[in-house]
Amino acid sequence: MKESFVYVGVDVAKADLQVAAGEQNRRYVNTAAGHREVVGWLRRLGRVSVVLEATGGYERALVAALHAEGIAVSVVNPRQVRDFARAQGRLAKTDKIDARVLADYGVALRPRPTVAQSPAQVRLTELVRGRAQLIAARGAHRNQLEQVRDALLRRCLREVVRAFDVRLARLEKAIAELLAGEAVLGAKLRKLTQVQGVGVTTAALLLAELPELGSLSKTEVAALAGLAPRNRDSGQFRGQRRIGGGRGAVRTGLWLPTVVAVHHNPILKAFYLQLLARGKPAKVALTAAARKLLIHLNSLLKNPQLSPC
Repeated sequence: MKESFVYVGVDVAKADLQVAAGEQNRRYVNTAAGHREVVGWLRRLGRVSVVLEATGGYERALVAALHAEGIAVSVVNPRQVRDFARAQGRLAKTDKIDARVLADYGVALRPRPTVAQSPAQVRLTELVRGRAQLIAARGAHRNQLEQVRDALLRRCLREVVRAFDVRLARLEKAIAELLAGEAVLGAKLRKLTQVQGVGVTTAALLLAELPELGSLSKTEVAALAGLAPRNRDSGQFRGQRRIGGGRGAVRTGLWLPTVVAVHHNPILKAFYLQLLARGKPAKVALTAAARKLLIHLNSLLKNPQLSPC
């Protein structure tokens, strides 16, 4: 017999939280004090499971507060929730409607609860994402520098790029120190970096953006990274299989390590060359190699007795 939960939808904004449970609707401020009020109200509802969307960061403090109180919470994909609303003919969009849709989404689909993250995991994620943002900003300034002819502006841009280099070095040092000083993450790092082609930067990215690594099936980990090929067949049309969706940062971060691995990792090199010999385009073969690499990394963390390739 399945446990009975009250599914609670929370529409998260920068300033406010719109909460829906059953016929009840409430609004709270999106602050620590507001989170405590939400938790107090949820306690009075009995066994609850909270459903909310990933909002780019505005939801993180609430999720942490709910996890700290042992309340189940599922952070779901906004696009999937919107598709669910459209399928029901709900085209209007307000905070109350969105909260109600999230509650109904929970009842209908029973999304898997999001795993609580340790403080070290949270900090690692912030540092890795901050590093990616700095790299993107530095790249934009470098591109601008290539086009600028004014001497003063070129000097200013070089100073900005050097400042980015200094800050990136600080972040990378902080990431390395965090991983070295944290037992669980450090053990995973050492296991992942035993695989040829996977360095500290790639391992840190995977641990930050894919904390479920080691607890998923082959199909789940490939889908979560957006590396699972999807059919595009309908009627007489038989299209190419394509990848997409999932966590783009993971997929992008695996590309260069895969290029290195298919040249230096004996198993992945043989796999890649076999695909090329069968007539697969190089990009398709690399994508398949990236998927195989990720599945192997997942298996390494899942089965401690497995040897790295």
